[in-house]
Amino acid sequence: MSIDWTELNSKLPTAREDKAKRKELFAAMDMGNGILSLAEVDKGVRDVLKIDEIFDAKPAIMRAFQIAKSRGKSKREIGDDYIEFCEFRFFLLSLRQYFEYHEAFSRTDADGDRRISLEEFIAAKEKIESWVGQVGDMEGEFKKIDTNGGGMILFDEFCTWAISKNLDLEDDDDNIVLE
Repeated sequence: MSIDWTELNSKLPTAREDKAKRKELFAAMDMGNGILSLAEVDKGVRDVLKIDEIFDAKPAIMRAFQIAKSRGKSKREIGDDYIEFCEFRFFLLSLRQYFEYHEAFSRTDADGDRRISLEEFIAAKEKIESWVGQVGDMEGEFKKIDTNGGGMILFDEFCTWAISKNLDLEDDDDNIVLE
């Protein structure tokens, strides 16, 4: 499946001057209590943003939600298990980034079992190096990424590594506003 990165980026109002659009988007996802649960975000990606590719990438949604809700201490009695509007822009930026990592992970996971084996990792060497630069010892790198020692790279492990390597897909549109 080919991702239209330009269209995807256009649906994520991340620029500072897009605050009014973010407020509309947040309100459309919110069930009326001024905060977003994971279920509201998940439904909002499908029904409000209408980005099926991201909706199907549940680990990316979950990871972006977890990091955004932990961004700051909530002033509400409800606690830190929800995204408030002040965290929403960071959520959208994180969602875009984790979706890129999910796409890279999926391209490496040849058999689609949501884990990357050593064989899959080595077979994807050329592709991986186009995203992160020279790797060298693929088996050694695999072992570094597999932090739980399970013999497979899981999405969370892959994300930690991708962040440290500044992974960038060769075919995505990096023209998303971060300011």
